[in-house]
Amino acid sequence: MSKRIAGAVVLSIAGTFGAAGFAADSAPQGEQAVFTASGELTVPTDYREWVFLSTGYGMTYSPAANDHKMFTNVFVAPWAYRSFLQSGKWPDRTVFVLEERDSKGKGSIVAGGQFQGDLMGLDVEVKDESRFPEKWAYFPFSGDKPVRAQPQQNCWQCHEDHAAVEHSFVQFSPTLQPVAKKFGTWRDR
Repeated sequence: MSKRIAGAVVLSIAGTFGAAGFAADSAPQGEQAVFTASGELTVPTDYREWVFLSTGYGMTYSPAANDHKMFTNVFVAPWAYRSFLQSGKWPDRTVFVLEERDSKGKGSIVAGGQFQGDLMGLDVEVKDESRFPEKWAYFPFSGDKPVRAQPQQNCWQCHEDHAAVEHSFVQFSPTLQPVAKKFGTWRDR
């Protein structure tokens, strides 16, 4: 093997391990959870520039009827998404944002159907193995003030019991399902 080819192989291998190491070790600025000194999570900035995973409409997790249906848009930090595509697992420090938006049926030229309206709420899911003994934590925002994680019996338990991949509802993200199945991280739910 020539020195030139050997050098290219070494650089290629180093680049592969370097990229994998980067994804597992740290999230780029702007794609990570930011906590206050007292442990509260701040609202992620620029999350609408992250990778869009899916939208739900009128989804509820309780048998009680919900007269007002909302849209839920799910975003994930781009570096975590790229890592998931390579392994079928979410790396440490993954951040998801669930944006809840009002649904509207009247406006402009709309004669039928529904479209998204005002922001009604924001829920954030964070995987941080050094910060949370259960690895995952859930933060409901009703404004822009920092918040503490919800008690474990709320969102955490539902995700533990029903998520298709780790604590993520990949079953509602059709583009992620084949990735999880390919890597064997999928659980039928």
